[in-house]
Amino acid sequence: MWAWPLAVLVAFAAVAFVLHGIVGFLLGFIAALVVIDRLLPTTGALLGDAHQAYARQARRRRAAGWRRRLRRAPAGDGHLPRLAGDFEEGAERHALGVQVIEVVSIVGTTEEEKAHGFDDCFRPPDWTRGRWELVWMARMRGMELPPISVYRVGAEHYVRDGHHRVSVARSLGDARIEADVVALAARPEPGGYAAKR
Repeated sequence: MWAWPLAVLVAFAAVAFVLHGIVGFLLGFIAALVVIDRLLPTTGALLGDAHQAYARQARRRRAAGWRRRLRRAPAGDGHLPRLAGDFEEGAERHALGVQVIEVVSIVGTTEEEKAHGFDDCFRPPDWTRGRWELVWMARMRGMELPPISVYRVGAEHYVRDGHHRVSVARSLGDARIEADVVALAARPEPGGYAAKR
């Protein structure tokens, strides 16, 4: 978390030391802002804090995109994985009710639009900024948000409803989140063991 800001701080401080005058002052000032942004992520003005929180997510998303381009990753790489529609339609469903699940177990979505909108770390797209910030502010106010809704496939979860809540939870470093869980399992093949009994 600190590696990139620390590298920027050291680089700017070194250049500021070598350069004198206005350029050195500006570089030193930018280095100080980087440190303040890391040490004091909230300012007390909730809307401003929400803007800053979203901006941090947007910067991380852009940086991840640049890294993928440098690696020449495939075009779809970095998108949120989507649960295959044919599997979802043909699977057996078992409602498990509301329970607490690990945030890291949430790996994808059931919606094509969200798969192309959010990245694979649930960082939000620009067109959803307002809603993301509202959810973030609700969390900061201590409001109780409804459980998200997910499909469970093996040990993984795919979001049906609550993408912004998952995104905000990840941005805040939450380990767990409440979810209404429906387990999906592949139906047995016709003529299988169960059919022969």
